[in-house]
This record gives sequence, C-alpha cells and structure tokens, in this order.
Amino acid sequence: MLKSFDELKKILKSLFLALILIAFVVISVPQKKKNFVYLPADLTNNIYSQNIFADPNQKSRPEMPEFLLVQENSFKSIFPPFTITPQILGALMEGYSSKDTQKIIVEYVVESGDSLWSIAAKFDISINTILWSNDLTKNVIQPGQKLIIPPVSGVIHHVKDGDTVSSIAGKYKGKTEDIISFNNLSGEADIYVSDILIVPGGKITTQVKVASTWAPVGKTYFIYPIAKPYRITQGLHWYNAIDFSHGKCGESIYASAGGKVLKVKLTNSTSRWAFDGAGNHLTILHPNGVVTMYGHIATSFVSPGEEVYQGQVIALMGGDPGTPGAGKSTGCHLHFGVRGASNPFAR
Repeated sequence: MLKSFDELKKILKSLFLALILIAFVVISVPQKKKNFVYLPADLTNNIYSQNIFADPNQKSRPEMPEFLLVQENSFKSIFPPFTITPQILGALMEGYSSKDTQKIIVEYVVESGDSLWSIAAKFDISINTILWSNDLTKNVIQPGQKLIIPPVSGVIHHVKDGDTVSSIAGKYKGKTEDIISFNNLSGEADIYVSDILIVPGGKITTQVKVASTWAPVGKTYFIYPIAKPYRITQGLHWYNAIDFSHGKCGESIYASAGGKVLKVKLTNSTSRWAFDGAGNHLTILHPNGVVTMYGHIATSFVSPGEEVYQGQVIALMGGDPGTPGAGKSTGCHLHFGVRGASNPFAR
C-alpha cells in the first residue's frame, strides 16, 4: 500500500510540474510577441516590391494600425506627436517635399478680370517671367488666352545643339548648380537637344524670341504614332503636344518618322511628378532637325543613340495612374509632342 502511495505522489508531482510548465509557456509567449511588429500577410509579401505610399493620392490602409503590436513601455517614445498622412509618407519615401510637386510648367487660361499682375501674384512669380515665357512685349492679355506659367521666377530655355548647362547659366545670369538641382539633372552632361529647362532666377537682358510658332512639315513626313483608330483624347497643349489613346495600356507605339533616339527616361516611381509629370518618355531626333517626344510609355524597346525607321515599334503605351512611370496622367494614353515644327495632328 505504501508503495502504491509513493507512486501516486510521484505521478501527482509530475502532473504539477507539467501544469507549471504549461502555464509558464502560456504566459511567456505573448510577452515575447510584443517585441515585434506584425504586418498583414499580403503586405509583408509585397513590402519590398510595392510602395503603398508612393502616390500622394493613394489612401492609407485602415487596417494597418491593428497589426502594429509594440511594447507599452516603448510605444510612446517612438510614436510621432502628430498623425502622418499618406501624403507626408509619400513625400518622405519618394524623397520630395510638397514644393517639388509644383516644379512643373503649367498652362493657364486667362479669365475675365485677370491681369498680368494678378496672375503673377496667384502663382508667386514675377511679371517678367510671364512676359518672357510667352514672348509678350505688351502687358495686354485677353480672356481665353493660354499662358505658360513656370513654377518659379526665371527663364524657360529650349536646349539647342552645342548648349551646356554652364553656357545656359551664363546666358541668363543664373547658377549652374541651381539649374542642375531644379531640373533634377544627374550632372552637366544630362541634357539633350529639345529639352526644356527652367533657369531659376534667370533674366533676359536682351529680348530673346521664344518659338511660339513652328514651321510646317509635309503631310507625309510624320505618320500617326499609334495604330487605327486614331483617337485624339486631348488637343494641342503644352508643349505642342497631342494625346492619343486606344483606351487601354500595352498598345504599340510607332516612330512617327525615322531618326536617332536621343534619350530614354524610365523610372520605377509611381509618383505623378516623375520627370516633371511626363513619366516614362523618349525622344527622337529626325533628319530635318525636328524632335518628337513620346510620353507616358509603359516600356521602351529602343536605346539612346539607336537609329529607328518610320513605323518601327519603339514602346508600349502606359499612363495607367499609380503604375511606375505613369507620371501625371488620368488614364492610358500617349503624349506625342513635336519640337521644332508644327504638330501635324493638331486640329
């Protein structure tokens, strides 16, 4: 009987130890988990391939805070004293401030009651900047008139063969470093014929006529850059461009004429302000000196320096908002610009 009692004691002792061990595990595991940050499964699988806050227009995911488990004793010390909006997060992650989203040239339609003074005040630029940008010699404007408005006081310069950043800065009494920084150039060599640069603080001491009209080009020189049907979704707009669309992305884009590829600019950024709103784009220099520009492309099939023939597939149509390189776009389309001649597709 005694032997049986001793065995019973051993069994009870083992059970007691087991219960203590189980209780210890149950209590200790949640405490350890509080040391980690948990994210939704779909986010952790894509956190390195997607930037959910890249576009300032995207909304934050409402479920995110529920998955942030941080120890109570360190939570207050790391949490910011204000609410971070998607816009602020987008700016931090993309490396630009709210002012950077205003670094683009815009078209302004003069309204009744407007004057150069009121427009200059509205956009916080000098009156001379408006005069120089629009080749105006008089302070007279009319309702319905379109004006080119730079984002800062200064001069708009159209790059020509032989131009350098230093020579442009000297011409307008600007600073080389300001031109490089404001136009997001990688260096002095990062400019191409037909590029449009802003010279912050630049001045025109002698009147320089800006090309407001372009020489006509033979009707057969350029072909439509997309396949039939040729649907124009926006008429002539800055800079001497026409928008074409089939209504969907991925359609072929053709070289409107033969020539040499000048530049191809692609980015993984989903910011609407990538490349000043143009998004992914390329330019082609044609034998007659005219340059065509193809904006909001999804991808390019050509490289700088490559010779292309008329009708060659050079890219695929992009512009779907929120996709890499879409730029400032409301839908899939091609921005087709002509520099140095009239746009043959303008109506």
